[in-house]
Amino acid sequence: MLDIESAPGAPQLQHQASHPDQREGSYNGMHDEEKHAHEKAAYADEAEEEEDSPFEMVRASVSNKDDPDLPCLTFRSWVLGIIFAVGLAFVNQFYWFRENSIVLNGYVVQLLSFPLGYIMALVLPKRKFRTFGWEWTLNPGPFNIKEHVIISIFAGTSAATTYGIDVVTIKRMWYKTDMGFGPSILFILTSQIMGYSFAGFSRRFLVYPAAMIWPTNLISVALFRTFHEFQNLGGKFTRTQIFWMCFAGSFLWYFIPGVIFPTLSFLAILCFIAPNNIYANQLGDAFNGVGMLNFTLDWSYISSAYTLSPIAIPWVYACNVFAGFVIIMWIATPIGYYKNTFGTQNMPMYTATLYQTNGSVFDINQVMTPEKTLDPASYDSYGPLRMTYTFAMTYGLGFAGLLNLLTYVALYYGKDIVQRVRQARTMDEDIHMKLMRKYREVPLWWYAATFLITFVLSIVTCQVYHLMPWYWVIVATIIPFIFTIPIGIVQALSNQQPGLNVITEFIIGYGRAGDPIANVTFKVYGYITMAQALVLVSDQKLGHYMKIPPRHLFMAQLVGTIICSFVQLGVAFWLMSTIDNICTEEGYPWTCIQANTFFSASVIWGLVGPGRMFGSDSPYHVALYLFILGLLLPIPFWFYSKKFPNSWVKHIHTPLFFIASGYMPPAPSHVYTNWFIACFFFNYLWHKYRNKQWTRYAFSLSAGLDCGLAISGIITYFIFMKVTIPDWWGTNIHHCPLAASGIQQARASSSSS
Repeated sequence: MLDIESAPGAPQLQHQASHPDQREGSYNGMHDEEKHAHEKAAYADEAEEEEDSPFEMVRASVSNKDDPDLPCLTFRSWVLGIIFAVGLAFVNQFYWFRENSIVLNGYVVQLLSFPLGYIMALVLPKRKFRTFGWEWTLNPGPFNIKEHVIISIFAGTSAATTYGIDVVTIKRMWYKTDMGFGPSILFILTSQIMGYSFAGFSRRFLVYPAAMIWPTNLISVALFRTFHEFQNLGGKFTRTQIFWMCFAGSFLWYFIPGVIFPTLSFLAILCFIAPNNIYANQLGDAFNGVGMLNFTLDWSYISSAYTLSPIAIPWVYACNVFAGFVIIMWIATPIGYYKNTFGTQNMPMYTATLYQTNGSVFDINQVMTPEKTLDPASYDSYGPLRMTYTFAMTYGLGFAGLLNLLTYVALYYGKDIVQRVRQARTMDEDIHMKLMRKYREVPLWWYAATFLITFVLSIVTCQVYHLMPWYWVIVATIIPFIFTIPIGIVQALSNQQPGLNVITEFIIGYGRAGDPIANVTFKVYGYITMAQALVLVSDQKLGHYMKIPPRHLFMAQLVGTIICSFVQLGVAFWLMSTIDNICTEEGYPWTCIQANTFFSASVIWGLVGPGRMFGSDSPYHVALYLFILGLLLPIPFWFYSKKFPNSWVKHIHTPLFFIASGYMPPAPSHVYTNWFIACFFFNYLWHKYRNKQWTRYAFSLSAGLDCGLAISGIITYFIFMKVTIPDWWGTNIHHCPLAASGIQQARASSSSS
């Protein structure tokens, strides 16, 4: 997904929010030893000639000083890193299976690890131990910024769910071929860790050069420095106090919409006004409609896995994202549906479910062989696969979004990219690279060994457990070899990453038509490996800015990834084995809507294949031509902003228009509306009229609300697992029942009654 925090123009906004010169007041209880350590870090290189980055935005955020004596990979950082890695992996995977998915990200770790590190520095004994000649201690002194950074990087490996678990889930729940834990963990580990090798091979192009800025890391750097470089900003409460107050409020409140009064999650105004009107139901429903006037008092549908926190995006970019949502969902979808485009009126207006031409749900078992591949004769007799207008359009918009991003980056960043690439080749080492020379680099053979081991295990896993033939693993591996560096350069300069998932689906869809498991497996190794590599490269650049020893960083990333893989797969197996009707509508809230969409994609691109679904004789063929729209859309806005640089058009960023379409489906259609309303209050009104307060508390408030919700959801699950809640109007979340079927069926049933 496009990182909208640092879209063009964003750095000014975000530096205003968390500039290193605006520091928080001294942490309560900071003793003289800590002050001495900070003074030592500040003046360690005072005698050296003043030197800084050649780029202003880097100079504004990143310190040009380093204290190589600061401990980094300490007992404290190991303990807190493992705790947060396990915690985030558990919570994020737990909620991935739910209708209302949420994600706890790195901001939570940054905030919570800070006071915990200081507490450990106060209470742990300072006694030194000697083990096999190596001297170590539980408490090397004051908790410092390098420990803080490496804890966040350690735990950041769990900030997203592992993509390979999608494959494990659909194989078990839809294709009824359980891999078992052993083969599953091999598959996940190889697909995750292979990215390390590509990250290591590309570091001299994407990490070392000063011209490779990676703008989103500058926000993290600024936040770390606000915690550790103390200066009083005033204010009644500390960030930590605000976090715990918001945590408590969010924790207690979720019992209301989560258990007692679930209707508060879906306040469908149109359906309340006209419950028997099919149009009001389809336009107002969040599950099978477009979510107009559908509001929520449930934070899990405001700060969801699809939108993330409304505080994490500047207001002007939220407007771009919401404008794209309105155009796609509130204008194009109703027009296409009510015109019966693609014969879609015998299906719900909005869903990822697949259908036959008569509106019946498509049963894959009717067209598959015992080996779970397509039987062409059965498919021809059973009937062609059909999907809703919205679902078909989002695939066309996927092509459009990819080409739009390429055009946009070329127009707005083309000259910068060419210039920075030249600078990366010719520019002398900047101060940060010089400071990093003090630390031992990770040898290239570590990355080569990582690649060799994971590559061989990938071939064995795919071949032995019938995921895909071994030679397709080789083809899949070539894709990240080719694209990691060029796409990494684009992301390092523009903070925008073109997605290759559509390309991988096309390659394997034509190359191995009729094999859905091979399709999704190829996508994992071909696309996700590259995406994982760029996440790791971004973390390496953060470590570069913060002067983290590269070997410590490598170890933290590797161990964190392994922990994340085991924990998330364990949670997935536990939930799939213990929850009745999981991944079905009857199992609400455990509907697995993200896995359901992934399954539908495996049928479209794998089982049936792009040739049948988007070929010249398919009704969906025209959707592919939306790439022309994506290719041309940025051009008029670019020309206009060049001619009138101070006009409002300069705030239009066309790649953001396609953000929502990437999650529609599976996201409930009201999440973007409620997220946008929250953005208006938090990032427009609060940011504009109480800017100092916003600067001090915004991220603490967001993290507190997210954490309180996450813990409350887990506790309510265990408390009410065997408890039956009395059924009343407020426990019903489906107040738009007519939206669950197509308009043709609804009319037929109403006329017969």
